[in-house]
Amino acid sequence: MYDKISKSYNELHKEEQIKKLEIIKKNIKIISPLLDIGCGTGISTNYFNVASIGIDKSKEMIKQGKEGNLIHGEAENLPFPDKSFNTIISVTSFHNFNNMEKALLEIKRVSKNNNIAITFLKKSSKINIFRKLLKKYFKFKEIDCENDILFVVKAKA
Repeated sequence: MYDKISKSYNELHKEEQIKKLEIIKKNIKIISPLLDIGCGTGISTNYFNVASIGIDKSKEMIKQGKEGNLIHGEAENLPFPDKSFNTIISVTSFHNFNNMEKALLEIKRVSKNNNIAITFLKKSSKINIFRKLLKKYFKFKEIDCENDILFVVKAKA
């Protein structure tokens, strides 16, 4: 689906993405390196002034990215060593993942410190399933973001 809209994605969604990123910035400390899962065109990957990498399963969305730090791949099988990232974000993409539980386990594996922010579409039929899965693996708080809910995983002390 995203391959078809890749060329117009930024025009359609950039402003909304930036609002979510500002809310994320207010709620977690953005520490390098950052991983952006479901990065699309890289709006969120390159928003913060830190070393970052984005991963997305849509090759066409990645082609629209300008920075060269976007790679093709899936959230359920991240090609990174354990404890590779200080910050992990996923902006309005989790509802598209084939296996949300496997994606959460991968996030847990590659996270150094559980500094994680995930926005999830409120109107998605999968939000309650996601909430239950997240509760299984992490402590978190929820923040309302217009069309999304921001799930902020609490970092270990």
